[in-house]
Amino acid sequence: MSRNRSVVRTPRILLVVGVAVAVLAGLVGYRALLPSAPAALEVLEGGHRGAPDEADGVVPDGATVSVFDDDTPAVANLEPELLDAVRRAASVAADDGVEFSVTSGWRSARFQQQLLDDAVTEYGSEAAAARWVATAETSAHVSGEAIDIGPVDAMSWLSQHGVRYGLCQVYGNEPWHYELRQEAAEHGCPPMFADPTEDPRLQ
Repeated sequence: MSRNRSVVRTPRILLVVGVAVAVLAGLVGYRALLPSAPAALEVLEGGHRGAPDEADGVVPDGATVSVFDDDTPAVANLEPELLDAVRRAASVAADDGVEFSVTSGWRSARFQQQLLDDAVTEYGSEAAAARWVATAETSAHVSGEAIDIGPVDAMSWLSQHGVRYGLCQVYGNEPWHYELRQEAAEHGCPPMFADPTEDPRLQ
C-alpha cells in the first residue's frame, strides 16, 4: 500500500512543480514584454513614446505654418487672446505685403524639455542655455502665451506695429518672440529684458 501511494504521489508532485515553473516562466516572459516603469507611467498619463512630433507643437523644418492654421497644434493650442491679436496683426500686415509664418508656438512640456536639453548640449551649461530656452515649468510657450514669428520682414513689421495689437517683443536677443500685453496698445510695450535670464517669471 505505502509503495503504491508513493508511486501516485511522485507524478502529482512533479505535475505541481511543473505547473509552478510554467507559471513563473510565463510571468517572467510577460514582464519582459511590459514597458519600463517610466514608459508605462508616460502611457498612463496620456503621453506617447518617441521623439516629440507635431502633436507636441513641433513645426517641421522647412514648413510654412500660417497663424490661421487651426489644424496645427502649435497654433491651435495658443491662448485665444494671443492668437486673436496675432491674426488681426497678420491680416493688416498682409495688406502691406508681409506674410507671417509661425516658427514656434505652443509646445508640450516634453518638447520644451528636449529643447532645453539640446541647448545645454550646444552651449555647454545650463546657465548658458538659459539665455535662450526656458524650463518646461516656466516657458510661456508651454502655457500657450508666446509665439515665434518669421521671416525677417514679419519680425520687422511687428517691431514697428505690434504694439497696436498688444504684441510685444519680450527679449532683446529674440526678435522673433512675442507675447501679449493687453495694456501695450494704450501705454506701450514694457522695456525688454536683455535675455530670458533677466525675466523674473523664469526664476
